[in-house]
Amino acid sequence: MKKVLIVFGTRPEAIKMCPLVKEFKAHPDSFETIVCVTGQHRSMLDQVLKVFGVVPDYDLDIMRTQQDLFDITSNVLLGFKKIIIEEKPDIVLVHGDTTTSFAAALAAFYLHVEVGHVEAGLRTYNLQSPWPEEFNRQAVDIVSDYLFAPTEVAKQNLISEGKNPDKIFVTGNTGIDALRTTVRDDYKSELTDWAEGSRLILITAHRRENLGEPMHNMFRAIRRVMEEYVDTKAIYPIHMNPQVREAAHTELDGFDRLRLIEPLNVVDFHNLMARSYLILTDSGGIQEEAPSLGKPVLVMRDTTERPEGVEAGTLKLVGTDEKSVYAAFKELLDSSTTYNSMAHASNPYGDGFSSRYVVNYVSKAYRS
Repeated sequence: MKKVLIVFGTRPEAIKMCPLVKEFKAHPDSFETIVCVTGQHRSMLDQVLKVFGVVPDYDLDIMRTQQDLFDITSNVLLGFKKIIIEEKPDIVLVHGDTTTSFAAALAAFYLHVEVGHVEAGLRTYNLQSPWPEEFNRQAVDIVSDYLFAPTEVAKQNLISEGKNPDKIFVTGNTGIDALRTTVRDDYKSELTDWAEGSRLILITAHRRENLGEPMHNMFRAIRRVMEEYVDTKAIYPIHMNPQVREAAHTELDGFDRLRLIEPLNVVDFHNLMARSYLILTDSGGIQEEAPSLGKPVLVMRDTTERPEGVEAGTLKLVGTDEKSVYAAFKELLDSSTTYNSMAHASNPYGDGFSSRYVVNYVSKAYRS
């Protein structure tokens, strides 16, 4: 029996790793599965754990007021070192591009423990966008022994960087697996009741590189369009970052068809996404989830590490310039042809069974 140590710390990681935890735990004869959370996000992380019924074996609980990247990196690195030494896992599995994943992978590398990277190979090749995530994912891939790429594009990125093709496995994205748990046909809430009869616009924005004037530009564009289209209503679960909140309140307060609300749990968010008309975001995971739900996405960023969605036609990269966001948003509301082509584009991110494929590949690797 092999011991697998799975580590994650943020809400987006938890959404994508909890299905994987459950899949490993479904094979107790083959794997002893240990779960460590870092608490890089706290309350939002705990909500996801509860939804999926995942109880961590370890909780580093690192979150502190006004923590920065130095705090997160050093606290995860030192805290996770102790857990690796105690548990002596055969493999550590990390996810994506967070500072938790970078520091945990580095700790495993320092202790000569194999690393498996779930969601490997995503690239913009611009270390400043997204920042610091692009650095994190490239660094994790350097020290990883097994690379679980969500798409063929991600696999080719890794091969072009000189990674061993025999250690790269295309699995799809585990975030799609999560939707099978969270999205419900009979979902109702006060928010869906409020939006009934209108085209519901879902907004998320939080990227560090968009803080300041880019975020103000994005919000001004959104408000201008919605003031022109009275059949729209919007929900923005506002990020906890004080700079994000300042920009949102400055540009969006006082508009009764756009509601700024506190962050949602994953069930509410996924179900609102499923009932939305379209989505404006600078997030990464939504770019993968929305195609599975048939929702067009305007990506308010200058780069994306998920070009497959752009190529497939379900995503459109619109930048952060006010005129660009305004024009792209209006076009989707005006043109049924544009809207339908995006809504019915094929999903390039998997079939909802990615966790099963990861477990199968890990199992084969240790049998060979």
